[in-house]
Amino acid sequence: MRILVAIILPIAMACAQTQATHPVSGAEFGPNLPAQAVGANDLIAVSVYDAPELSRTIRVDVDGFIRLPMLKQRIKVLGMYPADVETAIAGALKDEEILVDPFVTVTIAEYHSRPISVAGAVKMPLVFQAESPTSLLEAIARAQGLREDAGPEILVTQSQPGPQGVAVALTRRINVRGLIDEADAGLNLKLVGGEEVRVPEVSKIYVVGNVKKPGAFPVQDEADTTVFQMLALAEGLMPYAAKEAYIYRREGNGTKNEIPIPLSKIMERKAPDVPLLANDILYIPDNKGKRMTFGALERMVGVGSALGAAALYVYR
Repeated sequence: MRILVAIILPIAMACAQTQATHPVSGAEFGPNLPAQAVGANDLIAVSVYDAPELSRTIRVDVDGFIRLPMLKQRIKVLGMYPADVETAIAGALKDEEILVDPFVTVTIAEYHSRPISVAGAVKMPLVFQAESPTSLLEAIARAQGLREDAGPEILVTQSQPGPQGVAVALTRRINVRGLIDEADAGLNLKLVGGEEVRVPEVSKIYVVGNVKKPGAFPVQDEADTTVFQMLALAEGLMPYAAKEAYIYRREGNGTKNEIPIPLSKIMERKAPDVPLLANDILYIPDNKGKRMTFGALERMVGVGSALGAAALYVYR
């Protein structure tokens, strides 16, 4: 029995010593995320073999530096990959004669430098960190998909290298039908962090006055939107509608235009149909000759947008 104890005891002591000097793994500090270039506010896990006093998680400063205990100089890690950070830390420990031949392991615990924001006509607007390259469809899925009032395009703003290394914001317009319905892989952009995904609401045309169903109607394709189509959506004219209607349009420079149209001739197919643009107000007065002003119509449309089509019925 004494011989057995004498054999086992040294083995147990050796195992204990091995465990004591084994480097702390990055997993003890949190998940080891996919390796990407380190950015400001990222959390990295540093493990130094046989030096537990140096093994820890470190938050990268806003200027891209980290500081380790006993090191006089900070280490710049901005834009480096984990393997490069390992080399930089090992070199600093060796240069300042803290360790002779340090063995350093660096893993990523948290990313905070790669936000992707998804806003607009989505069911749950959010900002999340791109722990790895993410597709545009994945980003929209994280926002629980598009709302019913989402427009026909998605705007994706990404930073691109510009002249003399200055980043330039570039916005791409992604067709929703091509991305989702037609599954066009070229439209499913890869997002790496720093992007803004905005989903504008669909544009509307407002039909007010002597129609059966006044309201704001979505415009999916301006090329196919006309007075006759809008009247069909508004379920037709009331009995005392005037023979002439008006389009109220605010131009890009802020000017207001009142465009008269021969309503009765359009309905009788004696005059060509008139195209409408997004945010136009199609106003059909009654045959008594009294008309509302542009300002009054805009105020009424503003109330209708906020409270729904029921507010437009008040006018009638």
